[in-house]
Order: sequence, then structure tokens, then C-alpha cells
Amino acid sequence: MPVEPVAAVAEEAGVVKHPSPLALWSGVAFFIYLLLVGVSTIGTGFKWASGGADGAAAIFAFASNPVVGVILGTLATALVQSSSTVTSVIVGLVAGGVPVSIAVPMIMGANMGTTITNTIVSLGNLRQRGAFRASFEAATVHDFFNLYSIVVFLPVEILFHPLERMGKVLAAALSGGPEAAVGGFNLVGAATDPLGHGLRDLLGGLLPQTPAALLTITVGIGCIITAVLCLGGLLRAAMTGRAKGIIDTAIGRGPLTGIASGTLVTVLVQSSSTTTSLVVPLAGAGVLSTRQIYPFTLGANIGTCVTALLAATAITGPNQELALQIALVHLLYNVFGVLAFTLVPVLRDLPIHSSQWLGRRVEGHRGWALGYIGGLFFVLPGVVFGAEYLLERRQPNLPVEVCAREDIACLQAEVEAVDLRLE
Repeated sequence: MPVEPVAAVAEEAGVVKHPSPLALWSGVAFFIYLLLVGVSTIGTGFKWASGGADGAAAIFAFASNPVVGVILGTLATALVQSSSTVTSVIVGLVAGGVPVSIAVPMIMGANMGTTITNTIVSLGNLRQRGAFRASFEAATVHDFFNLYSIVVFLPVEILFHPLERMGKVLAAALSGGPEAAVGGFNLVGAATDPLGHGLRDLLGGLLPQTPAALLTITVGIGCIITAVLCLGGLLRAAMTGRAKGIIDTAIGRGPLTGIASGTLVTVLVQSSSTTTSLVVPLAGAGVLSTRQIYPFTLGANIGTCVTALLAATAITGPNQELALQIALVHLLYNVFGVLAFTLVPVLRDLPIHSSQWLGRRVEGHRGWALGYIGGLFFVLPGVVFGAEYLLERRQPNLPVEVCAREDIACLQAEVEAVDLRLE
């Protein structure tokens, strides 16, 4: 006579009780909050270690050409862990005199760098092969969209400057209007940032800055891994019936609904990293597929432009129009990118196929994931940054004499000095 499993007998006898819907959704809410706290804490640690907005501005000092601008935009955002912060810094730099032609590639790089957060979130399923592949695909589809957008739009921008010119026309039409200062409208930040800042203050009083920042990042990663592991089982149990229908309606119903949902959520939370990180556990739990999540991440790219636009409205003076121009360039770039990858058949599924290819590689060997994150977001930008830094240091800082307009001999000597430097 076969012996029935104890769990089956207990469940049949009514001994095992499933959690009530209230307890189930309370658990989901708690671990989503823990996930957001982890994302916020990682951002706090990275900003602390890299110098925050000041560190991003220092990185951009080496942006000597458009390609370097893209790479440094990626590096700055990966280090600061906030595309909103970096794009706001870029707006300020343009207001301070940085050419718009260099700032546009910086914006493109900032879009790329912000995708590292949801890729880190996918590592929470590292020990579960199938769930890890699904969550990693859902995370990296955002990466590939931004990467291919750069490949498509950067050469066109370098040659013809369409984004720069359209941004200039719109800025001229819109500048001078009333300020839209609603910078404090960030409910998620208000709920999660105090914990990350409190941990930073606590560790800052006990350890030097660099070890304390690294420990803050470690705590944030621990929160994310814990939240993702626990959310997987809870979401599989919770996402049935009506709840599954609501998620499908909001995100998985079609491209337009997904884009609109992603845009709205990101406008509300003012963080595309937060928005895209929320859907990664849904992919790992099998609730949504990469194809369903993809439009939602496209909408997040549009929604994140709001912060830079708000930053531009706070700038006054002779460069106000330039600051508004680069903020509008950010919006135009993301809108045109979404349109291109939604409407052009050859581009439509390219990010999805690429993320699925990488997902298969990662499922076979976990080292692909770490190599991908480190190589794309840190090693490549770091090499470019280091090369630019070394070249900058090797440039001779020769004194330049200021000549009077009528002093012909002095002007001739200055021209000869310039010729020698060019040689």
C-alpha cells in the first residue's frame, strides 16, 4: 500500500492552512517596500561613494567628444544610480556653458546607465535557474533598447543634429513661461529615502567614507535579494484570478497600454530605476513575460524625462533657454526612440531577441551575468574615463599672454606660440 505524502494528507485533512488574501497581499506589499528600500539604499551608497551630483559633474569634465560623452554618461549614472540626478546635472552644466552638442550624447549615456539597477534586482533569483533567466531577460530588455537607441540615433545626431535643432525650436517657443516647481512630489522617495540616509549617517559615524559606502551598498543588495526571493512565491500565489487580470490589463494587454502605464508610474515616482525594478520579480515569478514587460520599460524611459524638465524650469538667466533645450532633447530622444522601436518592423523585436539570447547564455553559466554587468557598465566606461584622464593630464598647461589690440608684435608672438602648440 503506497504511503501518501504527509503534506498531501495534512492538506486533505484541513490541517495546512493557506494564508488569507489579506496576509498574502500584506506580505507582497512589505517585500515590495523592502525592494524599494534596497534600491534606494544602493543609490545612497553609490552616490556617497562617487560624490553624487558633484561627482557626476566632475566625470563630465572629460567629455571632449560625443562618443566619450555617451560613455561618461553611462558611467556617471551607473555610479550615482539615478538618471534623474545625472540628467539634472547635465541641464545645469548646459546652463553653465557646456555645448549642447556634447550634452546630447551625455543624455543618451544617462539613459543607458540607469538600467543597471533592475539588472542588479534580477540577481535576487541567481540560485533558481528558470526564474533567474526570466528575470534577467526582463531586466536586460531595457538595456538593449537603450543600447540600440544609441546605435541608431547617435550617428544621426552627430551628422545632422536633429534633436539639438528641434529642442532649440521648442525651447525658444516655451522659454519665459512660469516655473513648474513641483520637485518635492515623490512619494516613493519620501517613504524609502529616510532609511537609506539613516543607514548612511549611522555608518558614517562608525567607519571611514569608502568602507561605509560599500557597506551601505551591500545592505541594499541584501534587501533586494531577500525581497526578490520572498516575492517570487508570494506573487505566484497572489497573481490568480482578478489580480492577474488587473496586471494584464495595466501592463500586459498591449504595447500602448504598457507604454502608458510605464510612463504614468515613472512620472509619479520620478525614477525609471524604481519603475523597471518593480516588474522584474513579476517576470521571475512567471506572472509576465519579457514581451509583455518590454512596452512598460519603454514608457519608463519617457516618464523619467519629467525630472530634467523640472530642473530646467528652476534655472534663470541668460542660459535658461539652453537648459530647457537639453531637457527637451531628453524628452524628444526617448519619445522618438519608443516610436522607432515600436513602429519600425526591423527594430521592433530586436531588444527582445537580444535579451532572450543573453538569457540563454546566463542560464547556462552564471558568469555571463556578472561579466555583462561589470563589462558594460563599469569596465568599458572606466577604461574610456581613465584614458581621457591620462590624456588630459599630459596636455601642457602653457601660459597664454593677453595682448593689447594694438600691440602687433605681441599678437604675432602669440600666433607663433599657438602654432608651436599645434605641432
